[in-house]
Amino acid sequence: MAWIAFRPTSPSSLLPRPLIPRIAIYAGSFDPVTRGHEDLIRRSLQYVDRLVVAVATNVTKQPIFTHEERAALLRRVIGDEPRVEVRQFGGLLVDFAREVGATLLIRGLRAVSDFEYEYQMALMNRHLSPSLETVFMIPSIDTTYISASLVREVARFGGPVTDLVHPAVAAALRDRLGATGEGSRS
Repeated sequence: MAWIAFRPTSPSSLLPRPLIPRIAIYAGSFDPVTRGHEDLIRRSLQYVDRLVVAVATNVTKQPIFTHEERAALLRRVIGDEPRVEVRQFGGLLVDFAREVGATLLIRGLRAVSDFEYEYQMALMNRHLSPSLETVFMIPSIDTTYISASLVREVARFGGPVTDLVHPAVAAALRDRLGATGEGSRS
């Protein structure tokens, strides 16, 4: 159990108090979950006690996989990490954060072009829930170029996806789209 450091203000505050576990949400459509997502999930665990990976409904996208399939693939990718919970949600992220007791939102920024949208979302979330903070994380250098939309496009045309996604995800893409996973590079 972790303990919090604080400045005593009364005799009762001299007793150590347990620190409230830091719970974060990493939300996305994860269609499909990529090595970039996996990287941020694992690195986020350095900063939080529990991470809720939230499979969101994005009304602007036509997903390849159902919510249930995406959640199942995430569980396969994450393995038996006890600090990560995969959940599905719809509606406002701030409402879901209240439901799970999260105080942080983890967001990945691959490029400067991601920033404007993510910044607007962070400000709106802060407006709706002032105690909810957004933390932006930069992906590892070897996963910066990977996006789910590019993975879908490569997979649709039978290109190689094995370096971009976990083997379970590559198999699911092959089953769904007929992608070989290996492909030939010109």
